[in-house]
Amino acid sequence: MKYKGYVGHVEYDDEAKIFHGEVLGIRDVVTFQGTSVSELEQAFKDSVNDYLAFCKQRCEQPEKPFSGKFNVRVPPDLHAKLSIEAHVHRESLNSLIIKMLQAGLREAIS
Repeated sequence: MKYKGYVGHVEYDDEAKIFHGEVLGIRDVVTFQGTSVSELEQAFKDSVNDYLAFCKQRCEQPEKPFSGKFNVRVPPDLHAKLSIEAHVHRESLNSLIIKMLQAGLREAIS
């Protein structure tokens, strides 16, 4: 589920017969629930709107989900190999890693 740039992850609790979810990609905890898809979608939007209003009320910037930046620690020898590979192909290390992640993700979901 997506709304205003936020992504919601949903699970179904078969014992309680209810959908429940949370907003991904932020440290703040934003949750929602519903018994039908339409109720769940509305609860997700309401929760995001409530989160944004709460942040505004407190004069705080709401967290932006998935900025596109993350740090990854790798062993020095892997770092060297990746850097050399990027240099050989005349591209940035960032560009090479993006291509590798995209290829790996395509393979993982196929």
